[in-house]
Amino acid sequence: MARTELMRGTVLAVSAALALAFTAGPSLAKDQGAAAKTFITKAIQGNMAEVSMGQLAQQNGQSDSVKQFGQMLATDHGAANQKAQAVAQQMGVQVPTEPSKKQLADYNKMQKLNGAAFDKAFAQHMVADHKKDIAEYKKAAKMQGDPAGDYANQTLPDLEKHLQAAQQLQKGGGKSM
Repeated sequence: MARTELMRGTVLAVSAALALAFTAGPSLAKDQGAAAKTFITKAIQGNMAEVSMGQLAQQNGQSDSVKQFGQMLATDHGAANQKAQAVAQQMGVQVPTEPSKKQLADYNKMQKLNGAAFDKAFAQHMVADHKKDIAEYKKAAKMQGDPAGDYANQTLPDLEKHLQAAQQLQKGGGKSM
């Protein structure tokens, strides 16, 4: 009798676990889909912001290093944005038309600076921004088999290169790259 109850209890536990696994599966996929859509939307906004900041660096920067870094940002993030927009369309995500409100506020703040003050603030902002972006891209890169995850994986090396360059700018007070 005890053996029958033990077997019945085991069968019930296995049945419950299987039921949970089957019901959680689509939910997890749905959560990943929502996360992927949020990520690709933010990636597009981030790329637009980086292109604008790169152009601003070329205008308001004092050192050649800041201006060169700005050119690299505008070029690399412009290309990345084309890829991100294609992924968004593939996923059925509405493509944003401008950076986020915070990104626009950051741009407006930086736009008021010129010369050495711009260079220093720009380098500091780029280090912090690229650290944050890399963390988000690494998280998204774990979404295997998802177009947003593939995009994140492909883009990470450029973001890491940008972070290293921004850190060099920051060490030099915005003067050397």
